[in-house]
Amino acid sequence: MVIQHKFVQVISGSHLKMRVWERGAGATLACGTGACAVVVAAVLEGHAGRSCTVDLPGGPLDIEWREEDNHVYMTGPAEIAFYGSVSL
Repeated sequence: MVIQHKFVQVISGSHLKMRVWERGAGATLACGTGACAVVVAAVLEGHAGRSCTVDLPGGPLDIEWREEDNHVYMTGPAEIAFYGSVSL
């Protein structure tokens, strides 16, 4: 079972700061689905608007929860964090 904890600071109604701790891995650089969930939760709790920048150690993500289609959209950089190989 994977357990992630998200720690969020509301900077403003359009700016959130998030950190993620994952059991077995420790602090992670980013979590896109977590950032989307955090914005939805912040909107529902009245802490943020539907369009936010979420700052993560791996870089900022722009998240928008569109009212017209109820979809959550995420935009941000995609970069290689590491290379590896596995012998099978």
